[in-house]
Amino acid sequence: MRSLRTRLLTGIIGGIILLLTIFSLLIYVVIRSALVEQFDTTLASIAQVLAGSVEIDGNEVEMEFGVQQMPEFQNTEHPTHYQLWKADGTVVAKSPLLGTHDLFRLEGILDEPVFGNSQDNNGKPQRVVCLNFVPRIADNDNEDDGQPTNEQVLTLVVALDAGDLLGQLHFLRGLLLIASAAIITLSFLIAVVVVRKGLRPLNFIAAEIETISADSLTSRIGAEQVPTEVVPIKNRLNELLSRLQASFGRERQFNADVAHELRTPLAGIRSTIEVTLRRHRDNDEYKRVLSDCQAIVENMQTMVNSLLMLTRLDSQQIGLKTEQIRLAELMNSCWRSLCNKAHERKIVFDNRIPVEMSCQSDSEHLCMVFMNIMDNAVEYADKGGKIWATARQTDGSLELAVSNTGCQLTKEQISQVFDCFWRSDSSRSDTGNHCGLGLALVQRLVTVLGGNAEAELEPDGIFIVKLILPSSR
Repeated sequence: MRSLRTRLLTGIIGGIILLLTIFSLLIYVVIRSALVEQFDTTLASIAQVLAGSVEIDGNEVEMEFGVQQMPEFQNTEHPTHYQLWKADGTVVAKSPLLGTHDLFRLEGILDEPVFGNSQDNNGKPQRVVCLNFVPRIADNDNEDDGQPTNEQVLTLVVALDAGDLLGQLHFLRGLLLIASAAIITLSFLIAVVVVRKGLRPLNFIAAEIETISADSLTSRIGAEQVPTEVVPIKNRLNELLSRLQASFGRERQFNADVAHELRTPLAGIRSTIEVTLRRHRDNDEYKRVLSDCQAIVENMQTMVNSLLMLTRLDSQQIGLKTEQIRLAELMNSCWRSLCNKAHERKIVFDNRIPVEMSCQSDSEHLCMVFMNIMDNAVEYADKGGKIWATARQTDGSLELAVSNTGCQLTKEQISQVFDCFWRSDSSRSDTGNHCGLGLALVQRLVTVLGGNAEAELEPDGIFIVKLILPSSR
């Protein structure tokens, strides 16, 4: 694509050329019509004078001698010629300068002059008028002689040298061409200056963007005197920089969180091994140490698997296998693996999802969603508390909610529960048990399944994770 500068200049100059062409043609046509009309008026006047000087005396057609000696018919430099015919084609009279040549005879109607173009015997251009008329009859005082006959109609052709007229038109064309070329040249120079000045704010913005790097994302584009049309571009670029700054900040925080979450269990494994190796121990002690290390490694592996799943979800690298799923059965199946842990904390689970309710989804990933939600509920519900699941059909979707008692979060903290590595325990004293990826993984999975996940806090410390899923077909 051509540059914006080239496109603007092309459009401006092209528009000026088009307007000048139309304007010049209009001026030329109007002036040409006026000059030709003036020339034809003069030519028609000469023809009327000549026609008025012709009379019929008996069978003879006579023309006044004084008219034939007019200066126009004697001028050899710019001659004016005339020729008169009878109806049968007989030449009655013609100007002396014609010699043996005849004028071009046009067809016309009675008393209506007809104009045309021709050339004289030397090839010079001339303008001609043809007039068919009935001459007056000598010594005839009767004004009304009835309808004239064809034999009485004479044809007069007058030719006038058109060299001056064509010269004036040629000068007019040249003048218009020179003026148009000068205007186009000046317009081009002015357009270059105007376009360059108009695009200067874009150059300023580009220069400011060039100075922004990954380490200076806090900078914003603040070009002054920005045109109104460029303000939205500047605002959108500043918004983009804000999103990039937030994204880089999340990336740095993510890297720090991963390093912290991995450092703590690795330090635990190392300290356990170092303490064990300080002296010789029996087999039972070694087994207990290895079991502790295995538990830590399993927690680390769970976190790494969650991170890999988040990465695959963000890059859309997972495939879905949809099928009809009965929600109550799937929820009970997921709870079985958590019932022992819940029993230790005396937590009761109540599945209130209707048995017949189903949806079209991927059972493996939906099971992963349910497992993470209920594992989070079992972990953070109060001892002797309660967990329950409900579901209801809405317009075109299915709303499923998992609630638990004993929530200690505030309404401000509820908006952060889906962030990676976020936990209400800012000191992370429970590192190694929950790393803050469960609900983040839930939100990503539900989004991939075509739904949405929300968190709510109700009075009396009831925490609710609400899922909006596509309804059953």
